[in-house]
Amino acid sequence: MPSVRRVSHEFLERQGLTTVFGNPGSNELPFLAELPDSFRYVLGLHEGAVVGMADGYAQATGRPVLVNLHAASGSGNAMGALTNAVASRTPLVVLAGQQVRPAIGPEANLASVDASALMKPLVGWAAEPACAQDVPRALAQALFEAELQRRPTYLSVPYDDWAAEAGENCLPVLDRRVRRAESPAAQQADWLVGQVRAARRPLLVLGGDIDTAGLFDDAVALAERLNSPVWAAPSQFRLPFPNRHPLFRGVLPAGIAPVARAFEGHDLVLVLGAPVFRYHEYLPGRYLPEGTRLLQVTDDASAAARAPMGEALVASPGAVIDLLMKALPAQATPTGPYRSDPEPVTAKSPHLHPEEVFAALRDEMPRDTAYVVESTSTNASWWKQMDLRHSGSYYFPAAGGLGFGLPGAVGVAMGQQDRPVVGVIGDGSANYGITALWTAAQHQLPVTVVLLRNGSYGALRWFSGLLGVPDAPGLDIPGLDFTRIAEGYGVPAQHVTGAEELRAALAERPGHPRLLQVDTALTSPS
Repeated sequence: MPSVRRVSHEFLERQGLTTVFGNPGSNELPFLAELPDSFRYVLGLHEGAVVGMADGYAQATGRPVLVNLHAASGSGNAMGALTNAVASRTPLVVLAGQQVRPAIGPEANLASVDASALMKPLVGWAAEPACAQDVPRALAQALFEAELQRRPTYLSVPYDDWAAEAGENCLPVLDRRVRRAESPAAQQADWLVGQVRAARRPLLVLGGDIDTAGLFDDAVALAERLNSPVWAAPSQFRLPFPNRHPLFRGVLPAGIAPVARAFEGHDLVLVLGAPVFRYHEYLPGRYLPEGTRLLQVTDDASAAARAPMGEALVASPGAVIDLLMKALPAQATPTGPYRSDPEPVTAKSPHLHPEEVFAALRDEMPRDTAYVVESTSTNASWWKQMDLRHSGSYYFPAAGGLGFGLPGAVGVAMGQQDRPVVGVIGDGSANYGITALWTAAQHQLPVTVVLLRNGSYGALRWFSGLLGVPDAPGLDIPGLDFTRIAEGYGVPAQHVTGAEELRAALAERPGHPRLLQVDTALTSPS
């Protein structure tokens, strides 16, 4: 009879979970023993970076990914990064080591007390198998729960379980498959089509799930069929629509009152693939203008249940888009050309304005470049200058937790090796995931990191004004030289001082990671 480890490895191999992101500890070594040659172990130097890389990789490939963490301490280190994976609905299967079973009750060193409760309520499912023979089944449940819920799951396994003999009832798990279908029923479909047809001035709000599901081009077709203005949902982590398209109005502000103002004059707001809504700054007001109805379509039942207003249909946004495209007549009036590139603002200082940096990226990088962005204070400049027309062009920390950007760029570069990848990272956020540079160097990933250095937590400066606390300490971070840090991790780096020098550097296409440090003027997110 094979061991629990062998059955588990074979299950993971059959399911395609052969890339493992991890930072091992003693409790994890028995699982990693005898790992088949088909597996690839991607080492990260900190668990936060490990989860960020796995998050980027899973989003880029569209597949679940296995993450291996060290007991309670490694899991704790990863929790901040895990908040982003939860908000982006990334199906990570987090497997953590646990002390041997006899040592858990006495709380021996490296025992994770009440391990399944540690990661709640972040993860969608968490468990520790009751016995060794239940490990393969529990591992399968962790994967299927992650796929069905589109949310990370967590499994803690005592390390003496891996060498135990698997019972014969472990073997059927190898052939398991779980599938889901979410098309609306006929009555629901008729109701939905009737609501959209009856609308005089419909408005579309698209969420990151649209891009995650590969519906970017389908969303464009639907908007053009409706001739409807399009907003991206607040707190956007993926771009669901071309940002220069004539129907695109931008990313909705993350406050109650300004969202309602954006909806004025529209009788129906159709929200596809987004929660309603992920507000941020507290700007109270009515949820909806008088006379405006909201209809949400999402395959996330939890998001549908917790929305504070509107009607919701739990169904696949892709199936609904297809349904509407078949039911709605084509528009006779074309939508018009894409908006042209604006001239960037220049800084009134020796430093570059962020708009100059983003204009250079837009002009010098290929059109299909994938950007992983973690520079909140430059948000307004980013959307003004960039021209993103391809699916998978934009990734952002979904929960706003710093530390996703650098690791996420590494993960996206590993998952999308057929397109250029650029990390646009602020100096404040870079420190949270800086160790990901080492992984990029070890794998010689051709990822470009554009490091925007303004010596400040720029977004917090903006918030300090919003909250009326202009004297808050700890907002400046002088004295950081990321070129020296990057070179210490094995990544070639360059300090760029002018727009033309930046453009010349971006025009190069090295086959290895690089970091371009650019000093920028301080700006605000909006």
